[in-house]
Amino acid sequence: MIDDATSRLFARFVRHDSTEENMKLLWSYLKQFGRPLTFYTDKASLFQTAGKRKRDEPGVDKDAVEIPPTQIGRALRELGITWIAAHSPQAKGRVERNFETAQDRLVKGMRVAGVKTIEDANRYLEQDYLVWWERELTVEPASGDDAHRRLERSHNLAASLSHVETRQVRNDYTLRFDGELYQIERQLIVSRLRGADVRVEKRLDGSLAVRFGERYLTVSPCAAAEKRKAPPAKPAAARRQPARKRGSDWNKNFDLKKGPKVWQVAQEPGYRRSVAG
Repeated sequence: MIDDATSRLFARFVRHDSTEENMKLLWSYLKQFGRPLTFYTDKASLFQTAGKRKRDEPGVDKDAVEIPPTQIGRALRELGITWIAAHSPQAKGRVERNFETAQDRLVKGMRVAGVKTIEDANRYLEQDYLVWWERELTVEPASGDDAHRRLERSHNLAASLSHVETRQVRNDYTLRFDGELYQIERQLIVSRLRGADVRVEKRLDGSLAVRFGERYLTVSPCAAAEKRKAPPAKPAAARRQPARKRGSDWNKNFDLKKGPKVWQVAQEPGYRRSVAG
């Protein structure tokens, strides 16, 4: 970080450029100097969420869609600090010129000092290089008024400079975050908490804080309740075929081939002919 009015330099070595490391540096700066009015950075994904667009989609005559800020962008909003994006490396001339100086003088100085580890590098940076920079390369500001603002009591650096997500409280007053299940302490359960959205803060020290409204809730990891296994289904009883009713035996041993002919029956005594009148 370089102060625009004085060219004062604030820096540290880290193993990789990440949201967490940027927040740690920001925390150190805010504690030492207070809140600046504005941060002017490049358009890295740490600071800006780029809208996704299809390759063949020109993006003209489309309504602007509000994109959620990054974690750093959200933190700056909560601290009342404006963020401005630089559209080119040349726009950040002070930072680019600092890199040239660091690649020359800082690298040579660490080599002479026998720096071997990242801890040694930060020690040399703080005790030698930044001291030299402050003495030789900073300037008097055009105005004696310091635009930095002090941190107010309402500003909670641990809360703002953390990874924040929203979770919904379950019916059993638990919530799931980062693959773990957490139980809210029974004494802190209040009305309208069940089914409500809470703010979950994964802080830089690794702790977890859950806030409902303006109140923080104590949570503890818990095991997920085992689902009751359904009793094994009873085997379906074999369907019994209904017994057929026994029919009449009037036609038992009856054979048309062996029976008398119709004309023979007509000649039998006692056969009654009916005559249509």
